[in-house]
Amino acid sequence: MTVATPASDLFIGLMSGTSLDGVDGVLVDFRHGTRVLQHASCGFTPGLRAELLALNTPGGQDELHRAALAANALVAHYAQVVQQLLQRSGVATDQVAAIGAHGQTVRHRPQLFDGTGYTLQLNAPALLAERSGITVVADLRSRDVAAGGQGAPLVPAFHQGVFGQAGRTTLVLNIGGIANLSVLGADGAVQGFDCGPGNALMDGWCLHHTGQPYDDGGRWAASGRVLQPLLQRLLAEPFFAQQPPKSTGRDLFHTDWLTAHLAAIPEAAAAAAADVQATLTELTAASCADAVRRWGRGGSALLVCGGGALNAHLMQRIASLLPGVQVGSTAARGLPPLEVEAAAFAWLARQCLRGLPGNLPAVTGARGPRVLGAIYPA
Repeated sequence: MTVATPASDLFIGLMSGTSLDGVDGVLVDFRHGTRVLQHASCGFTPGLRAELLALNTPGGQDELHRAALAANALVAHYAQVVQQLLQRSGVATDQVAAIGAHGQTVRHRPQLFDGTGYTLQLNAPALLAERSGITVVADLRSRDVAAGGQGAPLVPAFHQGVFGQAGRTTLVLNIGGIANLSVLGADGAVQGFDCGPGNALMDGWCLHHTGQPYDDGGRWAASGRVLQPLLQRLLAEPFFAQQPPKSTGRDLFHTDWLTAHLAAIPEAAAAAAADVQATLTELTAASCADAVRRWGRGGSALLVCGGGALNAHLMQRIASLLPGVQVGSTAARGLPPLEVEAAAFAWLARQCLRGLPGNLPAVTGARGPRVLGAIYPA
């Protein structure tokens, strides 16, 4: 497919991930590398967050109708972030080539038992194009899945362009609702995969027991003690032992998964809520550290992005489990942790408009490079 190269190299990327906390958006100038001109965010209302979480779980009445309404509400948040980006930057609508709008993942089952699979993101890209007056690129995962891939993670190719260094292996760990690791090899080879739960289980437990959407700085977890029998049971989940390529989501790591494990260990079921939070934090730290040890190819620097990079206790635990590895935020390399994924989807929109592949088959397992995304013209 031949696609005309856009006249502008300004793109907007929008990301609402498995943390379900809201939308992050960036306006990116790709004329000379990757330069974020503006960042904006918009938190989800409690009602929308609850509905998106409910739609992650099979069953429920009138799901199709509710999903369509939730997609429209999500796009209202997207449009608000786009407006903030344009107003704060002084950039006109017609100067932006496209918006990369990932949508909200509510099912991710790329490989079912019969060899087929699917990934489903709630979105209303036609509505976003109407409301913003800007071309929208959406549905960024399904072509990779159709080609036999996991459809995730899609950000390692972007990580390589921004953080990769010739002659040195660099590791990039994104901790959103789910954690994923990019291994940027010294030889230019790239590997990437999901490690397991990032913030999803921690945030859910925190909201249920404290009313707060997340454990600010990890202070609540730091006040508890790790329940080793529970931790070892959680780490026995077969997903952790699988070899890449692999991806996961709330389809596996959800409240019922945790509840079942708690019920199997009397000590854990009767433990203080802070102790369970400490254990869930250790689960994320331990599974991420294990992925680095097994697949990090001798990398000595780990750059962390996503909301987890702001959890000081989690960062300290990861660093303590990886002696000899320098653990720090991507901010040290010029891109703040809450801007990385949104910038990646701006980059994917750019790839789509230029008719260039957005996936890495070595990462996703797809049969080959594919142009990702569907285009909704302004």
